[in-house]
Formats: sequence, C-alpha cells, structure tokens
Amino acid sequence: MTLVQWFVFFLLVQIVHFLGTWKLYEAAGRKSWEAAIPVYNAIILMKIIGRPTWWTILLFIPIINLIIFPVIWIETLRSFGKRSGLDTFLGIITLGFYIYYVNYTQKLEYGADRSLSPQNKAADTVSSLLFAVVVATIVHTYFIQPYTIPTSSLEKSLLVGDFLFVSKMNYGARVPMTTVALPMVHDSIPLTKSKSYLTWPQLPYMRLPGIQNIKRTDIVVFNWPVDTVYRFFDTSKRRAYKPVDKKSNYVKRCVGIPGDNLSIKDGVVYIDGKILQLPERAKPQFSYKVAIDGKTPIDFETLYKELDITDPSGFINETTKDTIFMSALTEAGAERLKNTPGVTAVIRQISRDIDRANYGKGVFPHVNKWNSDNYGPVYIPEQGKTVELNSETLPFYKTIIDDYENNDLKVNGTEMRINGKVATSYTFKQNYYWMMGDNRHNSEDSRYWGFVPENHIVGKPIFIWLSIDPNGKGINKIRWDRVFTTVSGEGQPQSYFKLFLLGLIIFFVGEYFWKKRKNRKN
Repeated sequence: MTLVQWFVFFLLVQIVHFLGTWKLYEAAGRKSWEAAIPVYNAIILMKIIGRPTWWTILLFIPIINLIIFPVIWIETLRSFGKRSGLDTFLGIITLGFYIYYVNYTQKLEYGADRSLSPQNKAADTVSSLLFAVVVATIVHTYFIQPYTIPTSSLEKSLLVGDFLFVSKMNYGARVPMTTVALPMVHDSIPLTKSKSYLTWPQLPYMRLPGIQNIKRTDIVVFNWPVDTVYRFFDTSKRRAYKPVDKKSNYVKRCVGIPGDNLSIKDGVVYIDGKILQLPERAKPQFSYKVAIDGKTPIDFETLYKELDITDPSGFINETTKDTIFMSALTEAGAERLKNTPGVTAVIRQISRDIDRANYGKGVFPHVNKWNSDNYGPVYIPEQGKTVELNSETLPFYKTIIDDYENNDLKVNGTEMRINGKVATSYTFKQNYYWMMGDNRHNSEDSRYWGFVPENHIVGKPIFIWLSIDPNGKGINKIRWDRVFTTVSGEGQPQSYFKLFLLGLIIFFVGEYFWKKRKNRKN
C-alpha cells in the first residue's frame, strides 16, 4: 500500500470508530464529535476507560497494535458494564464490532470509578502475559533480536551453532512492513507449515535513525532478496511471494557499499582497484587440493584440530588415493599443512577458465561472463546515482528496476520502457550492498544472486551469548570460549562469561545480605 492508500485507510478506520462509539463518548460525559478527531479520539478514549494516555502510541506501532486493539475493545465494554465472559468473547470474535451493538441497542451506564485491577488470578495471569508479550515484541522488533547461525559461510568469525543477539539500533530499526503477523516469530508458525502473517496490508519502507552506517567488512543480517521458497506453503508452485520483512534471514560480511566498484581476482576482493582490507577476526577460506605420497599415515582427526577446521568437508580421490580436496581451509592452515609429513603439495583451487563447463552461468547476472573467483568489475548502486541502460548493463539492474523498486519494465529488442516511457538511463531510489561469506567456496552470496537492497537490512550481530558444537558431547557440547563474546572489535574475540558469572554471584550474595539486614531491622 502507498502512503496515500494508507491515509485513506486511516480515515476509514476513524469513520468506523466514530459511528460505533459516539454515543459511548456522550454517556461518559464527553462530546460526540470527540470520537471523530483522529488521534485525539484515542487520547479521550484512554481517559474514558481509565488507561494511561501513552497507550495511544501503542495503537500506531505495527504488530504491537494487534495486541492492544483487543485489550481496548474489552476495556471499553467493561467501562459500560459489559463484563461477562460472553461480552468479552463477542468483543474479540467480532473484531470489536460488538461495540456497535452496545452503542445503539443497550442502555449505556458508564462506570467512571470501576476497578482496573484483575478480578481473579486467571485475569491477573492473562494481564501479566499480555504485558510481557508487548514488551518482548517491542524489544524484538526495534532493539535486539536473537538469531542462530545455520551455515558455515562465515566460518571462523561465526560458527554453526552460534546464538547471537542482533542489534536493530546500529543501522536503524526497520518499521515492520507486514502489519498483520504473529509477534516474535518470522515467516511461519512454530511446529507448523502455516504462514505467520497476512500479505495485506503492507506499510511502505520506513527506518528509524541509526547509530551508524553500514561499513565495509561489517557482518550484517539481512532478508535474502531472492527468497521465493517454493517448498513453502504450496509445493505445486516454484515461486512463492513473500513480503520483504518475511524473507529468510541471512548473515554475511558486507564487502561492498553503495558507490563502490567491486571486482574479484583469484578469489581476492578489490574495491575501486585496491585490495579490500579485512579485519583481523576475518579469516577467508578457500578450497585446496592436497597432494599426499600415499605411504605416510596421516591422522586426519588430529590434523583437523590442529588446523582449526570446524567444517571438515574434505574428500579423497578414491581413484588415485594420492589427492585430498579440502573445501574450507585458511591461508595459515594451508601453510601449516605444507609442513605435514606425507603432504607433498598444497594448491589453492581458483576458477580461472570462465568457459570451462559453462562455469560462469551460476554467477550473477547469469550471462556466462565471470565466475566466483574472477568476477567484475561491478558497480554497486547508490541512491540518487544514475546509470546508462543498454543490453550490457540491463542484466545487472533489471531486478532492481522492476522488483526492488517496483517499476513496470518492458524490453522490446533494444528498446526499454520504464512505466511506459522510453528509458536510456535509470536513477536508483535506494542504496545497495554486496554481501559475501568468508568461506568463499561454501557460501551462497551476492556473487550468485546480486545486490542487497537497503530495505532488506535487518541489523548488526553484536554478541554471541551461547555457542553449541553440533559434533560435541557432554559438557564439551558448549563452546565455552565463545560464550559471551563480541562479534566485532579489534583483536581476537575474548569470552566475558567469567565476568558475567562473577557479576551474578556478587548480585545474589549482595541481595542475600541486604534481605538479611532488612529482616533484622524489622
């Protein structure tokens, strides 16, 4: 929905509210016209039902308002004597329209001094749960969201089994575009294959001010732009529409920002012709071919531990028995491997022949021009910048024009029309980013599906609060050295878990002695 459509929808809601409540306002000693003034009518309604004025704000926060509206309906009914279980049920099941029935057919007796305290333990429990859900949803949506690392694409920096806290504040919290959805879940209801949201109505993209801009080498959580998940909901279709904020969450390293010219040469990323300098914590990995003499026994389990290979996805050439292929090895690991008895050569695998086996067809923009290790240069779009459109540039920006920025693009031979007008250039409406995994040959990233639009950015991982080793056993199932470590920063990560435990001990011991001292005084 556009802003104009939302404005019309908002006015319709105000009309519906006025028609269903104006007599209630009069019965409460207010003027009937007060029910018709947008926002002001909500403030007055809070006074009528005896709730804080700041609750008005909650009515305009997407997702939160889905919880608050039923509460307001029930509180309104109770303020006019409709306190039975049936009244509550009818108020919710009719989406508040039961208030119309009360407004026009019932004798209205306003209880100005009614008790706001829960009438029984069950009501008190429900009230507490609603409050907890509202607070948790606000925190989850606008401040910090938990996230789990499912793949090894950022191996060494983030491991499979890491549990993160992702900050929404660093890059600015994105206001939910999907306005009707279950709180604190993503695209499906847990333990089911059912969608957790409705695709209508949709808010336009809006983002609150952030603390910082995305910088090169930042690790970023974003919605996967090309997520269509055909297996989701309807297996008969190869494509399923998903709103932007309900697309699958990905986490990669940003290696290119708006305005950059990015290229990759033999697996090394270049920005504007200069090698991209990665932070110390980033450890790029590549595939290697390891030649062995076939005579010297090699303890691969011990070797993997020494090389810190947490994703031992290697295999031996079963025909010759003299070659091992390792798909996730750092440069330092490769140097260490060269000195291992029985190893005769360690060779990084780089794709150089772009025509061999149509290697380039798999990479964006799928024109068989480059491959994953030798790529570009490609211009990363910047908001407000204009590019020339022709047969060579269109494959790079076609998805941006017709999908991400919602234009009607028609191509007829060499002629291109955007929204019905012949176009020889295009000006970008938002910023774009280039995301890649550190595990270069085991990462599905921008090399394969292109740019990440700004409106797909979710947040910045800041903290690992737990790390579980899928292959560990017993107490070693937890990677204790990664618990309570920061994701970014200078130097190697250090765990603050011991300090956390010390703080907990001090807190509980202090609380014990404080209570003991208080009891003595009493």
